[in-house]
Amino acid sequence: MIKAILTDIEGTTSSIDFVHRTLFPYARRRLRDFLRARAGEDEVRQQLDAVKQQENRDLTLEEAAKVLECWMAEDRKVTPLKALQGLIWEEGYQAGELKGHVYPDTPDHLRRWHRQGFRLYVYSSGSVEAQKLIFSHTDYGDLTPLFSGYFDTRIGGKREASSYRTIAQEIQLPAGEVLFLSDVGEELDAARDAGMQTCQLLRDAQSRPAAPHPQARDFSEVPL
Repeated sequence: MIKAILTDIEGTTSSIDFVHRTLFPYARRRLRDFLRARAGEDEVRQQLDAVKQQENRDLTLEEAAKVLECWMAEDRKVTPLKALQGLIWEEGYQAGELKGHVYPDTPDHLRRWHRQGFRLYVYSSGSVEAQKLIFSHTDYGDLTPLFSGYFDTRIGGKREASSYRTIAQEIQLPAGEVLFLSDVGEELDAARDAGMQTCQLLRDAQSRPAAPHPQARDFSEVPL
C-alpha cells in the first residue's frame, strides 16, 4: 500500500521550460552582481568555499564566477551551484520578478492526495530552498504546507538507487510504500532498484518514455 508520494519538480509538477527558460537565465544574468554584493555573507562564502573544494584550487571571486557559469552551461547538478542559484532566485521572488510555475492540475491533486492521507515529499536537483520558493510563490497560493519534507542533491544523485534508500530511511517508511513520480527514466530506474513504486509523467515533448514504468500524461492518470 502506498503511504507516501515522492515527486520530482521539472517535467513533473512544473514545466521544464520554466526552469530552463526563466529560472536558469535569471540566475546567469545576476550571478556576478550577486556574488560581488553578497560574497561576505556566511551562507554565500560557504558555497564559494565548496566551489574551491570541488575544483581543488584557490579561486578569486571572478574565477569562481567563471566556474559557476561553466557549470550552468553544462547543467551540472552540483550542490554549491544549486544553493547559489536558489539564493539568487530568492531575491527574484521577493522582488516580484519571478513567479513559481506549476501545471494547472498540480495544486488540485496535491491537495487531494494530502486530504487522502498520503505524505508528500519533493526530490529535485534544485536546492531545498529553491524547491520551497517554487511552491510558495505559485498562482494557486502557497503549496508548501502540503509537503512533509524536501530532498536535494545533498542526499545523493537522482540516478543512484542509494539516494532513494536513504530517503526511505529518512521518512521512516519501507521503500515499497513510496511512489516516486518523475519524467526521467534513469531516475525512475534508480527508485525502482531501491524498491520504490514508480510512475513516469509524460507532460512535455522532451520526455522520453521509459517502458518498464507505468506512465501518466498528468496527475489524474497516476495510479494510486
